[in-house]
Amino acid sequence: MSAPQNSRVAVDIIRGIATDIEENVGYLTQLDQAIGDGDHGINLANGFRAVRERLDELEGKDIGGILKHVGTTLVSNVGGTAGPLYGMAFMKAGESVAGKTELDANDLAKMFEAAEQGIVGIGKAQLGEKTMLDAIHPAVIATKDAANHGKSLIEALEIGVKAAEEGMRNTINMVSKRGRASYLGERSRGHQDVGATSACIMLESALKTLKRLQQT
Repeated sequence: MSAPQNSRVAVDIIRGIATDIEENVGYLTQLDQAIGDGDHGINLANGFRAVRERLDELEGKDIGGILKHVGTTLVSNVGGTAGPLYGMAFMKAGESVAGKTELDANDLAKMFEAAEQGIVGIGKAQLGEKTMLDAIHPAVIATKDAANHGKSLIEALEIGVKAAEEGMRNTINMVSKRGRASYLGERSRGHQDVGATSACIMLESALKTLKRLQQT
């Protein structure tokens, strides 16, 4: 059975992400308290709680519209830097698949690339600076390569998730160049970046939902 790829599935994915962010608030807070402000998980959970409360408004929207709606909700409800960064990521991803009600691996790659461009446009971060970009960029490259090799959407996402997880782990040995953590210099080494971690949680959640729906 091929993976379901319609608009209703997109809403299920968003609902799953909201749940998984909520369940990982403590973990994200612990990571952020080590070298950051400590509020990344709480802020994200608040934002996705607002998203979940408005899921009924997504009925009948195409996938691009769903993602843009999520993005604008996050921008309005998430404090700190996470709101604008993730909000723009979702909005740009939505723009890249505007009008679509079904997606393939090529669409997935376009979404990831657009999301990355949105994040870079706001945050101005570069690879190796210990940010969410260090997880997202490997996922972009991996999903694009998977799509070029004819992989299915779910296969491409699985490959992208693995790449993101490796990128996330690589942030442990990086020195932070952004945000409050950058003030610590070498002392930020040895800690996993919270933004890269929350990005992985979202991607892992999306894959988990797709796999579950594939089996039903």
